[in-house]
Amino acid sequence: MGNSSASKEIKLGYNTGYWGSGPPHGALEGIKEADRLGFDSVWTAEAYGSDALTPLAWWGAQTQNVRLGTGIIQMSARTPSATAMAAMTIDHLSNGRFILGLGASGPQVVEGWYGQPYPKPLARTREYVEVVRSILKRDKPIDHHGDFYDIPLRGGSGLGKPLKSTVHPLRKDIPIFLGAEGPKNVALAGEICDGWLPLFFSPKEDAFYRKCLNEGFAKSGEANKSDRFEVASGVMIIPGDDVEACANFVRPFLALYAGGMGARGANFHFEVFARMGYEDVALKVQDLYLAGKKEEAAASIPLAMVEDVALVGPMAKIKDEMAKWRETCITTFLISGPPQVLETYAELVAG
Repeated sequence: MGNSSASKEIKLGYNTGYWGSGPPHGALEGIKEADRLGFDSVWTAEAYGSDALTPLAWWGAQTQNVRLGTGIIQMSARTPSATAMAAMTIDHLSNGRFILGLGASGPQVVEGWYGQPYPKPLARTREYVEVVRSILKRDKPIDHHGDFYDIPLRGGSGLGKPLKSTVHPLRKDIPIFLGAEGPKNVALAGEICDGWLPLFFSPKEDAFYRKCLNEGFAKSGEANKSDRFEVASGVMIIPGDDVEACANFVRPFLALYAGGMGARGANFHFEVFARMGYEDVALKVQDLYLAGKKEEAAASIPLAMVEDVALVGPMAKIKDEMAKWRETCITTFLISGPPQVLETYAELVAG
């Protein structure tokens, strides 16, 4: 991450995205094509339908070289021990290709779907990662009594005892990436993790994010951490002759996140857009969305806001705008789309 844009080689990742009512069409073919083209990684996701680990293992079994990342698994879905078990298992099965992408998700999913408490996500994340890392290290039985996790459980039957994983991890330093948007959470990624998974990254916010990451690096106690730290960011690419028509593919997605996620006053995505200078737009989108007017909400998103977070329009325009993305702290561009477009997108990113 510390390299200048001139010398920085940007890696490529393939995002399979969320499932709809069933598996995403063409995902396996896309993953195989990404592997064939020399992409660095492929990624799965979870919300409150499919999980991220099962498809990654199933599809990943048909690849040779790509790293296999969860983008992201929700911490409230699994205890730190269950997550560490899954990480060690997939890492062994893939011969050391697993990336553990974690995130706190939001109160709607954490409380509404998992029935878990949401408060203090930053402190919870710090403790969660600490437990996972100590399990992977496997240097002593787990005896952890924090604010959120109590292992072994005090009270209960009284029969719990500190345990050490029966499985020896293939790698004790499986990379952990954190999905984060707010400044404190981004700094936390820089401090305790090996990578950051942004959402709605905008090149014009690059200096802001570098500052957050640098705060985290400084607290990490590791010299030159920025040199090995990875930033794997989704980059939406919608090519076509009509810029507005291309932008229309992105608008509903932005409207959903800016207006439809979370509740008024408790939407981290909203805050990302507000930081970019679109608070008035985001407020309008939120009002329309919460009133059930989803199409109007999407239509109210200006082209400039789309172009800040996505690459839309003719190929020459996309190639031109790609230059400013290459100069950011991003080290891996995560792209999505049908298998047949991946080679073209890869050439675009390569410049």
